[in-house]
Amino acid sequence: MGILEVKNVGKRFGGLQALSEVNLSVAENTVHAIIGPNGAGKSTLLNCLVGKLIPDTGSVLFDGKSVLGRKPHEINQMGISRVFQTPEIFGDLTVLENVMIPCFARRDGAFRMHAFERVKAEAGILEQAEKMLSDLRMLEKAHLHAGTLSRGDKRRLEMAMCLVQEPKLLLLDEPTAGMARADTNNTIDLLKEIKATRPITMAIIEHDMHVVFSLADRITVLAQGTPLVEDVPENIKGNPKVREAYLGETQDAE
Repeated sequence: MGILEVKNVGKRFGGLQALSEVNLSVAENTVHAIIGPNGAGKSTLLNCLVGKLIPDTGSVLFDGKSVLGRKPHEINQMGISRVFQTPEIFGDLTVLENVMIPCFARRDGAFRMHAFERVKAEAGILEQAEKMLSDLRMLEKAHLHAGTLSRGDKRRLEMAMCLVQEPKLLLLDEPTAGMARADTNNTIDLLKEIKATRPITMAIIEHDMHVVFSLADRITVLAQGTPLVEDVPENIKGNPKVREAYLGETQDAE
């Protein structure tokens, strides 16, 4: 059994069957990519994994416990963090303050902006945040306002905000969307480093096949809301079903 188990999940929006009988098992300490053409159901599935949507049928288990019906901060406390397509940071706060906030939230269960002075006063939080920024090579930018960062650095900051909570599972929704190739390659290197140095499982949704094949240990391909194939990357590349679903897009990854 994987650390994340999706069993017979189905989700309908009116007359649209977004997901149908989706089964997925993500092994611990691996990178599992979920790919597919536009409209395949990737984002719907991700939203079911984090409790934003409740499936009409099926179950989602993390570490043997259901995530269904739980509030976002409860899912976070279970050990699941999420990186969004557009980095979710506090642009008017410094880089260091952004990383201190989830340290506090993890202890308190939730965070309220009016309590920020308490964050700065918490013993050990400053050191914890500075160490995380050092690990991700952002310490020299600690006192910059987060809103002034490049997109690549905003993504790196969001990673720091997630990792400082020591999650067991990191969900990444299009982590290189809108990035220049240099920032994309830097993000790939960062994720490889995280994978090599931390006991963490990652599930990633990504359109860029260069990113997928650079990182994934295993890939699930969705098509029209249903798993088309699941296999290791080297077998996915040449699978004719995948080529048909993508209308040849995967050829660019070779």
